[in-house]
Amino acid sequence: MIKVGITGGIGSGKSTVANIFKVLGIPVFDADSEAKKVMEEDADLKLALQKEFGQEVYTDGKLNRKYLSDIVFRDKHRLDVLNAIVHPAAIARGIAWTAQQQSPYTIKEAALMFEAGSAFNLDYLIGVYTPQAIRIQRVMQRDHVGRQDVLNRMSKQIDEHLKMKLCDFVIVNDEQQLVVPQVLAFHEKFIELAKHT
Repeated sequence: MIKVGITGGIGSGKSTVANIFKVLGIPVFDADSEAKKVMEEDADLKLALQKEFGQEVYTDGKLNRKYLSDIVFRDKHRLDVLNAIVHPAAIARGIAWTAQQQSPYTIKEAALMFEAGSAFNLDYLIGVYTPQAIRIQRVMQRDHVGRQDVLNRMSKQIDEHLKMKLCDFVIVNDEQQLVVPQVLAFHEKFIELAKHT
């Protein structure tokens, strides 16, 4: 089975692209939502987060995302600590999930593919590229946050142009080019590649 990753900066449309693959019948592992789940379900992880960030990191057993975001998106060191605690558990979930799939290829969607070190066990990487101005606007509308908040989050991810260079393929999601035909072309490519592996 071929393992394909989808990555891109915040607001690039990774989830939109992943959902098109899902409609085509391809299993998709959403690493970001799995990381959130593991932060609420893994007892050892919860203890480690409380020890590092304080008891307020959970409210009635639920992760207090706003509290945690306010800490980590203002301090790169604290973000690195959070990632060091959460990423190994999330990566392990992804590996276990992939082993259970039966399709010609699978998709793993993750914003921090390179930053988290989770690109190592994938065969191909697709980058979703969107110009920064569009990404900022999308995130401001989606998350109801200000421009500076979005820029702060973006500053914690590797440069978008560098990220695209590290990928094997790029889907352009600039509101000018249609995304579906680009996804269909990759779908056919991966189906064909899977026949020869």
